[in-house]
Amino acid sequence: MAAPRERITLEPCYVLHHREYRDTSRILDVFSARHGRITLFARGARGPKSKLASLLMPFRPLLLSWSGRGEAAQLAGAEPQGEALPLPPARVMSAFYLNELVINLTTRHDPQPQLFEDYARALRRLALESRPEPALRVFEKRLLESIGYGLELDVQPGDYYQYRPSQGLMQVREDAPGAYSGRNLLQLREESLDDALALDAARRVLRQAIDHCLEGRELRTRTVARSMVRRGNA
Repeated sequence: MAAPRERITLEPCYVLHHREYRDTSRILDVFSARHGRITLFARGARGPKSKLASLLMPFRPLLLSWSGRGEAAQLAGAEPQGEALPLPPARVMSAFYLNELVINLTTRHDPQPQLFEDYARALRRLALESRPEPALRVFEKRLLESIGYGLELDVQPGDYYQYRPSQGLMQVREDAPGAYSGRNLLQLREESLDDALALDAARRVLRQAIDHCLEGRELRTRTVARSMVRRGNA
């Protein structure tokens, strides 16, 4: 006897990415609160009379229902979960960067309820706060922790450290290339990144750790950001 089709009702979710499927449908990459990252087929979501076309967009808190198992689950319903905070245009690229990190560094069908909350909080911070960088750095830190590659930030404020792939933070001399101040690393541990030097150190060390996890994969948002900088300097 075939296994019954799984039915999930009104699950808190965010759409991370969507792509066209056949004439009127979409394939959705979804981050869900209790089921992790999943793929859903949204039939008719691009049709001229579809009510879902404007709803199934990134960065909107949604309640989704679906049925099926594995990679063949079918979207059964969608509705908004409260009001979506509008992102300033300058923050949209940062929000897509969060989505790319989740897509590239999490495993499908691996529940990550705390990371889901961290993601939702990061989106709120991008919408409301004056600077995007602290929100991005805190999310990067928590994402690394959630996938088992968190930085061991039990350091001394007066010492200096290098990040070495597969080894983590190693104590070094102050004048060693790429050395990080223990004081700045402790500010990252406490997620207190108001200081410019601590924020820069957080950006650099988290970039190293994330690049190690990506194993050579390039993030499209980084490529686009570099292209925008080059055009702005031209």
